[in-house]
Parts: sequence; structure tokens; C-alpha cells
Amino acid sequence: MKQAMKAREAGKLRLSVIRMALAALKNKQIELGRELEDDDVVAVLHGELKRRREAAREYRELGRDDVAEVLEQEAAVIVEYLPQQLDEREIRELAREVIAELGASGPRDMGKVMGAIMPRVRGRADGKEVNRIVRELLQSQ
Repeated sequence: MKQAMKAREAGKLRLSVIRMALAALKNKQIELGRELEDDDVVAVLHGELKRRREAAREYRELGRDDVAEVLEQEAAVIVEYLPQQLDEREIRELAREVIAELGASGPRDMGKVMGAIMPRVRGRADGKEVNRIVRELLQSQ
């Protein structure tokens, strides 16, 4: 935050995103009535990221590329504060392990596999992406 404040004009976007994130974290802390744990912080930041990406996509569909661009820049700032995201290869590898552990044999085991894999990737992968990969792997069996 200090670096963004010192950067003046160049840091205005970063500063506003950091302030927004701190406000969202404080609200979550008040809501829970306790100090936030690392998982709570990641969940809040991931939620903020998801909101910005969805809003940017909607603004692009409406032809408001200027607003979408700002939202995407905000999302890029938030990503810097999240744990390193898993790439598709890592998600596939993890999904194969979980499917093997559970002995899942087809699409009807989707819920069981998703229930086991999501705690392992929480905050490090998008749920939609994980769902797509798991569905693909289960259908190919």
C-alpha cells in the first residue's frame, strides 16, 4: 500500500484495489466475528477476483470495453496477492489421482470426485476449470 501511495498517479489503480481488498477483508472479519485465517483471506480475494472477471466479461458483451479494461486491470492486481494458480496440466494430474483414489468410473461419480478435489485446489484453481477437467476425464473412462 505504501508503494502504491508513493507512486502517485501510477499507483492510483493499485491503491484503490488494495483499499477495496482491505475493506472486503475487514467486512468478512466482522461477519465471522473472529480473526481471518489464511484460507479466509484467499477466499475473499478469490471472490473479489471472480466478481471483477465476470463484470468485465459482461461489460465487453455490452460494448463497454473501457470499463472492462479497468476491471481487468483491477483483477490483475488482485491476482498478485493470491497464491500461485495451478495450470491445466497440474489440475489434470491431481484430478487423475483423486479419480484413482476414489475408484470413480464415470460421470455419475462427478459429485464424489469434485467433493474430494476442491479442498485440495481451493484458492489455487477456478472451480469451473476443475469441473470441466474432471467431467472430461470421467467421460473418457
